[in-house]
Amino acid sequence: MQSEDHSSMWIGGHWHKGAEGTRPVINPATGEVFAHAPEASAAQALQAIDAARAAQPAWARLSPLQRGVFMHKIAGLIREHAEPLAQLVVREQGKPITEARGEVGGAAEFFTYFAEFARRIQGEILPSDAPGEQIWIQRVPVGVVVGIIPWNYPAALVSRKVAPALIAGNTIVLKPHEETPLSALYMARLFEQAGLPAGVVNIVTGAGGTVGAALTTHSDVDLVTMTGSVPTGKRIMVAAAPNLVPVSLELGGKAPLIVMEDADLDLAVASAVTSRFMNCGQVCICNERMLVHEKVYDAFVTRFVQATKALRLGDPMLETTDLGPKVSQPELEKVEAILAAALKSGAEPLLLGGRPDTPPVAGGYWMTPTVLGGVTADMAIMQDEIFGPVVPVMKVSGFDEAMAVANDSRYGLSAYLFTQDYRRIMQAVADIRFGEIYVNRIGPEALQGYHTGYRNSGPGGDDGIHGLESYLRKKSVYVNWSGSSPVPLMPYA
Repeated sequence: MQSEDHSSMWIGGHWHKGAEGTRPVINPATGEVFAHAPEASAAQALQAIDAARAAQPAWARLSPLQRGVFMHKIAGLIREHAEPLAQLVVREQGKPITEARGEVGGAAEFFTYFAEFARRIQGEILPSDAPGEQIWIQRVPVGVVVGIIPWNYPAALVSRKVAPALIAGNTIVLKPHEETPLSALYMARLFEQAGLPAGVVNIVTGAGGTVGAALTTHSDVDLVTMTGSVPTGKRIMVAAAPNLVPVSLELGGKAPLIVMEDADLDLAVASAVTSRFMNCGQVCICNERMLVHEKVYDAFVTRFVQATKALRLGDPMLETTDLGPKVSQPELEKVEAILAAALKSGAEPLLLGGRPDTPPVAGGYWMTPTVLGGVTADMAIMQDEIFGPVVPVMKVSGFDEAMAVANDSRYGLSAYLFTQDYRRIMQAVADIRFGEIYVNRIGPEALQGYHTGYRNSGPGGDDGIHGLESYLRKKSVYVNWSGSSPVPLMPYA
């Protein structure tokens, strides 16, 4: 497989050059262009939808077990090519190689996990009002899926969208983020190598305003599933609305990490550091704001700052690196602006980071960690998603205040609680208005769970049986074998 050939997209089982030319792909560690990806036109996006529509009936007619065979092959190929794919993730996205290897392992697991649903997609049989009749509720494919993914997990999120779509009997057109298209194109070659029928998976690269707009406004799409930012999610809902196309969105987060006075501080500190700074803070479930009980605030902050200082900023290709660069110059500047605004509003730097004087690699988008104290719940730094290596910590007087501040958010994706008090745990489970709650641990989420959010974190979700439900629709079948037409018990419109 020519792993360095990134010049073509996969549409309808064939490789196509971009009708709009190419787009440079930049290595965040160096700031240099290392590849060029194809830039699709709107017409090519529509061509991909047509290919998916043509392929879907035959794919759906295969048994789920037959579809699962392809998926197990794909999982095996991802594992076989794990190291070059992980290195490609590092080069285009910037996360440390150890994290990239974990991401690629997850990409393979998605296919293995959903392939195992081949014998688990269930329908229902209900009794009829009439004798000699049954009512069947079948779960059937939605049809053609459009998947749109962001830049922070460019390999794993391909699998997160493609695998459930395939086992359900759908075909899919997937658009990776324009800044990180190469991992998806690499995986397309693995799909091809696995013998996936033409048109079942299509990878289209290019600008969101062109390719994304064409995909989400098309009337021949049956589901749009997207992971990304709140503004983009809102635009997609508007674009899909005229065609009444269902939309599943997993958007941003502002996860509170609550530490009570009875918490295991060693566990809480280590967890808080990992959750905040993994992938340079560019994770939707990241620890975005820490709420610490006043009795342990000083001890927690001292340990947290010490542990944060010990993180090793470095070349992401080195296994000794803990923290890589931000993904792009605009993202770096965005976080810098958020930090500057927080300091101007009165936040106190407990650890002040920024662009290092001597970066690990020249030319990259480097930023050392910042920890902010002296914050209040109404500050922008406590309300707006940061998505970078900056974190505020707020002192709270007790559990009730922590709950109130945690719920004071436009977001509702993930929340963390560290306590040994079982009553508090159960109260938090009842009262925290977030789709995911982690107690005395942090993420990532499990394949068999359900990754879902409330409010601006988006309607819909991924993973597990409930995530798979998005890719299936229900069909009611009334089966009468009595030889006579049943008489309705009541009139229907």
